[in-house]
Amino acid sequence: MKSDVVTIDNKGLGFKEAVEATKKIADFNGLGDKESLKLQLCAEEMLSMARSITGEIKASYWVECENGKYDLKMTTQTVMDKEKRHLLLSSASSHKNEAATTFLGMLRDAFEEAMLSESDKTYYELPDEVASDVVGRYIDDPEWDRYEQSVLKKLADDIKISIKGGVVEMTVTKAF
Repeated sequence: MKSDVVTIDNKGLGFKEAVEATKKIADFNGLGDKESLKLQLCAEEMLSMARSITGEIKASYWVECENGKYDLKMTTQTVMDKEKRHLLLSSASSHKNEAATTFLGMLRDAFEEAMLSESDKTYYELPDEVASDVVGRYIDDPEWDRYEQSVLKKLADDIKISIKGGVVEMTVTKAF
């Protein structure tokens, strides 16, 4: 089963719809309130963290479910730099690029990493009315990013990051 694909932007548009799509999948599959909230929290942390790292204007989000395993998926396109790549891959459970599994994939990945350009670090925040926690306004951005990563890593069973050129795909898996 797959949810509708929701478009998210860095101004907060689509954020509530993505969380609502996650809740609908949980409800449809008969998850209890506690499990549903965990899944929704995974979605919120995933989208917030990915947006703060990539700073992208648009991303696509959806949920796939099969046999009690929920895959929260997000894809976006970005101008990749070394810092973004490092932050994204440090979020992954394996700390590896899932797009680099074959010999040609590893070769392409090594080439792309060598060609990365340095760019200024830019962070985007959700508007106050959309932000789910006031605490984030009092913590500097790098510290808040580490907090979001640790919350997501604690909640999720697995986090996979695939970087292919400027396309970033993130999958957060939670099984109940």
